[in-house]
Amino acid sequence: MRHQTFIAGALLAGVLALAGCVQGGVKSFHANLSGAQEVPPVPGGGTGQADVKLDTTTKTITWNLTYSGLSGPAVAAHIHGPAAPGSNAGVVVPFNVAGNPITGSATLTDAQISDLMAGNDYVNIHTAKNKGGEIRGQLAPGGM
Repeated sequence: MRHQTFIAGALLAGVLALAGCVQGGVKSFHANLSGAQEVPPVPGGGTGQADVKLDTTTKTITWNLTYSGLSGPAVAAHIHGPAAPGSNAGVVVPFNVAGNPITGSATLTDAQISDLMAGNDYVNIHTAKNKGGEIRGQLAPGGM
């Protein structure tokens, strides 16, 4: 009887450990986008939400970006970094802006993953009227 209890306990511990490994490999990030966060700030009623998942095992990110109230159609959207709020940086991951929502995936380098995990990346959407970006939001852990 003791032997069966030990085996059952060991199996349960193994299943829980595997579940923890699968869940622990995916990190979620979220950003609320607005014109006020652009550098310099952009007036207007545009808003957006960005949700990014990082699979730390495959180094793959997936994103889902929705927006509304822009001055015109989105002509570009990206993840930029590394940059703290109030600072600008170059493009890390370009997005295909074929529709709303904007979805896709890409593979990151170790350095890019470190910047994302440290909160040093932001998402922004560009329009013809606001070529430098109309709305922006800093990616932070949480969401999805």
